[in-house]
Amino acid sequence: MQDLSCVGKCSLTVALPIISAMGVEVSVLPTAVLSCHTAFDDFSVKDLTGEIKPIGDKLKKQGISFDAIYTGYLSSEKQAEEVLGFFDKFKNDDCIVFCDPAMADNGKLYTGFENDFIGEMAKVCAKADIIVPNLTEACFLLGKEYNDGEYKREEIKKMLGQLCEIGCKTAAVTGISYEEGKVGVAVFQSEINDYFEFFTEKIGSVYHGTGDVFSSCCVGAIMNGFSIPKAFEIAVKYTAQCVKASFENKDRRWYGVDFETAIPMLLKMIGKV
Repeated sequence: MQDLSCVGKCSLTVALPIISAMGVEVSVLPTAVLSCHTAFDDFSVKDLTGEIKPIGDKLKKQGISFDAIYTGYLSSEKQAEEVLGFFDKFKNDDCIVFCDPAMADNGKLYTGFENDFIGEMAKVCAKADIIVPNLTEACFLLGKEYNDGEYKREEIKKMLGQLCEIGCKTAAVTGISYEEGKVGVAVFQSEINDYFEFFTEKIGSVYHGTGDVFSSCCVGAIMNGFSIPKAFEIAVKYTAQCVKASFENKDRRWYGVDFETAIPMLLKMIGKV
């Protein structure tokens, strides 16, 4: 459940091909249709908040169920409220809810969001099993001031525990770094009191949509039966390969990573080829 950009690699145009390539059937519920994603200087938007409940009602009437629900960018407080209603219809003990609270980065909320939206996204995270905020989003969800400097491992561990107290079982913070030249993710599984982390080489360029690549890969790996730690490891390695492929491509586009080129490597990692 996230938006669809006609041009620009993010949200559904990333999630659908990656998860499908991993051999998992994907059903999509677009929350909005954009001509291109929000990093472009001009774009059109068709909000689909009003369609979420009717679609959910029709799917429920058909007896359709899901092994997982994966949410990404939600455009408004009302939309977050409708997503919570969708959870109420379809979430059960056999359905994992994976939430990427895509709302902020580099210490700032994305364009169009006000501070009130943070509380609504926290409600969505509270009903999720797994949440994957970046550092900025984690700070905002916890009501903390974002520190532009480096975070120490103990600070991240404490933050992860506090994120789980919101209501999720597993919390991850992406984009962390404890040493120069490395970037990765730290994860805490509250039910078994397990902390783990994975890092990869940091490549200079910043690309739009890497969070969507990471989350989509993680969801696909979990749906393939991998443990949560292994799913996160696969997602870190695949995302790094996507960034590397983009950086090495002389015709690279600024608006998204070259996730397509790296799909064969991903399929090898999960034993599909």
